[in-house]
Amino acid sequence: MGIFEENKIDCHNHVFDPVRFPYRADTAYRPSGQELGTAAQFTRVLEASGVQHALLVGPTSGYRTDNACMLDAIAQGNGRFKGIAVVEDDIDRAALRGLKEAGVVGVAFNPAMEGVAKLREAGPLFDLLADLDMFAQIQVVEDQLLALTDLIDQTRVRILIDHCGRPVPGKGIGQPGFEALLALADNGRTVVKISGLQKVSEQAFPYADAQIYAKALIAAFGADACVWGSDWPFLRAPERLDYAPLLALFETVVPDPAIRRKILWDTPKRLFGFQ
Repeated sequence: MGIFEENKIDCHNHVFDPVRFPYRADTAYRPSGQELGTAAQFTRVLEASGVQHALLVGPTSGYRTDNACMLDAIAQGNGRFKGIAVVEDDIDRAALRGLKEAGVVGVAFNPAMEGVAKLREAGPLFDLLADLDMFAQIQVVEDQLLALTDLIDQTRVRILIDHCGRPVPGKGIGQPGFEALLALADNGRTVVKISGLQKVSEQAFPYADAQIYAKALIAAFGADACVWGSDWPFLRAPERLDYAPLLALFETVVPDPAIRRKILWDTPKRLFGFQ
């Protein structure tokens, strides 16, 4: 049985539907053209690829802290979707609890786009997330994680790292930021998304130079703390991307069916509560 017949959960993707849910006026980037992807379109992609569930991520682009498009997709998805929201730092416990009851399992933080200084003030929000057993999802780039390890060490919240930690392409697993990510495997509450290989590669598909990062993370964290994500609908992609080739690539990166089942199904099902 190959990857297209195996049970799968896609743990990093976005929905954009500016006709029904207009973008915020103050967004820094407005996805358009082939970057758009409604929940209905994404559902067709999932069904064609044999993917049962998806963890939707509220995007900084387009919507920022307006989670209406994502929440509508979850509500209409008949259990297919859960979400990661983008919120204001001063959100209160009741509002966070409301998001959780609506199918949100965590909150996204984006130092890669907004810088690390903003996240240094997130300790109280991390505490609220820990109290509610929700994730703090963090997207860093290059060596940004070095500035955040003290904050992570001092909190109780479960951490979800985007896109293999987005190391610098070509600098290998010994670069400081990636070594700091590997060290988080020891805390027992960090999960890594094996996704976005095109973001950490200097080559065209199949991103051979980036596969070392995915394999190193799986070796360090184990299949019980790794999940897979497509990054559909591929904002700012350096070249054309399609869903099926990315699934086939993951089968190449993780040829062992037992390990693949954990990363694609058992682990995200357990962590995010998919039924």
